[in-house]
Amino acid sequence: MDIPSPMETIRRRVSCRSFDGRSLDNKIKEKLRAFFRENTRGPFGNPLRFELIDLTEAERAEMKSLGTYGVIKGAGLFIAGAVKKGACAMEDFGFGMERNILFATTLGLGTCWLGGTLNRAGFSRKLGLTAEELMPAISPVGYPAHRRSLTDRAFRFMAKSDRRKPWQEIFFDGRPGSPLARELAGPLGEVLEAVRIGPSASNRQPWRIVREGDAVHFFLARTPGYDKMTGEVKLQEVDMGIALCQFELAASELGIGGSWQQAKPGCNAGTWEYVVSWATDK
Repeated sequence: MDIPSPMETIRRRVSCRSFDGRSLDNKIKEKLRAFFRENTRGPFGNPLRFELIDLTEAERAEMKSLGTYGVIKGAGLFIAGAVKKGACAMEDFGFGMERNILFATTLGLGTCWLGGTLNRAGFSRKLGLTAEELMPAISPVGYPAHRRSLTDRAFRFMAKSDRRKPWQEIFFDGRPGSPLARELAGPLGEVLEAVRIGPSASNRQPWRIVREGDAVHFFLARTPGYDKMTGEVKLQEVDMGIALCQFELAASELGIGGSWQQAKPGCNAGTWEYVVSWATDK
């Protein structure tokens, strides 16, 4: 199932922590579930599954003081998902979950990635998480409140949600250290901009992209110690999956054909970790 007008949706999506409390009608819920049923694989092939989790009033009260959930106001419905443990599982989860979030945006719904301090126990039980699976993140989903709560505004300020790294810090031509000028990027420029404005944990934007000939190489510039407290869940790898999702959707809309491939970049990336390449069609 495709996402209508990905570029417009990517530009319109913002993190929403304040909801008006209205329940979603069954038709909206079924549209979300139908999308989940088709959204079962990422670019690396790890199995994904997503569900809507509806918290009771008692469960909301119990979880209100636990982890990231406490900053969410007025939401009782959540998108939760699981990925089977394996190589690049986090990237596949980020890819699939971001597709869900963008689809929800097309329905006029608000969402917010929750991962870092999330108390996973209650959601894991409701999702039926197995020993072979991980649940890296969840998202509330519902109708945004007309005004953000004070807590919402504070978190948005602390996360610097309205600021993104400039082009010269994340996009490079031929090798790291040689910034790719926006005016020289051609049609690829809009696709890269879709990546640049994407969400990431603490807004750190750990992706680095190097254009080399007909290939676009994705690297992870990991923040030392960032994922230390989240065990097997590596949020910056999830962030890479979000970047891959934004890139693929934008490339498809703009007619830039290609596919994900494991390549051997000719450039020396230093401490950056190679993830994958988009090889454009000739």
